[in-house]
Amino acid sequence: MAGFGGLVIALFSATLIFPSLAGAVTLISQGFTADSSLAAGSIVSLKENSTTDVTSATVSNVGSILGVVISDGNSQLSISSDGKNQVQVVTSGVEQVLISDINGSVNAGDQITASPISGVGMKATASSKVVGVAQDKFPNSTASPTDYKDKDGQKHNVKLGEVPVLVNVAYYYKQPDKTIIPAAVQNLANALAGKTVNALPILISVAIFIVTLIVVVSIIYALIHSSIISVGRNPMSQAAVYRNVIQLSLLVVVILAVSVVSIYMVLRKL
Repeated sequence: MAGFGGLVIALFSATLIFPSLAGAVTLISQGFTADSSLAAGSIVSLKENSTTDVTSATVSNVGSILGVVISDGNSQLSISSDGKNQVQVVTSGVEQVLISDINGSVNAGDQITASPISGVGMKATASSKVVGVAQDKFPNSTASPTDYKDKDGQKHNVKLGEVPVLVNVAYYYKQPDKTIIPAAVQNLANALAGKTVNALPILISVAIFIVTLIVVVSIIYALIHSSIISVGRNPMSQAAVYRNVIQLSLLVVVILAVSVVSIYMVLRKL
């Protein structure tokens, strides 16, 4: 027992004396039970309703990301249980992590999250749970091409390789892109189109809306003004005034319908 305590003290002393070394190697790993063989560098998530069982991380279980699998001999201190199919998982330190370019090239400083490929990471481009921060760019010398099928069965060609990652599981909040479009307008446009809309279609849609609003207001004003004058000059002209009101109201409805359809098509197609 004294020997174990001395080992722990020595490890933490080395961390204080050689901080650069502490960032380069893993201090402590913990053993977890895996349902299958997991390669070193694989990102893993805890299984649902379990604190001891892990499985390959994907976009479907990204909320339960735990850490990265390493080889048994790569940790200075490992904590294991007596279960079978044990894998060593680290939750801090700089480790080589399996990476893909599914979400584009990775640069140092990019957040790494789970990808559609089991156990393989990718650059986080939206708010999500992440395993850590990339310390180098990818694709790099370790990259090799491969194919994978998405949930719709479509085949995609991507590159797989390894990148050193500062492992630190956290939730990444993507900062909104700087734009002249107010957030409320952007959110409304995204909701109408069912996707993220660029600034140009939104500006075109706003222009259509403003022109439509001017036309509709002008028609309504002219309708009210002419009706008041007609009734004031000839009270017997009420029937004709009512006809005009109905006709112009239908015209306003048609203009609004055309405007709404035009805005929807602009947001969807551009």
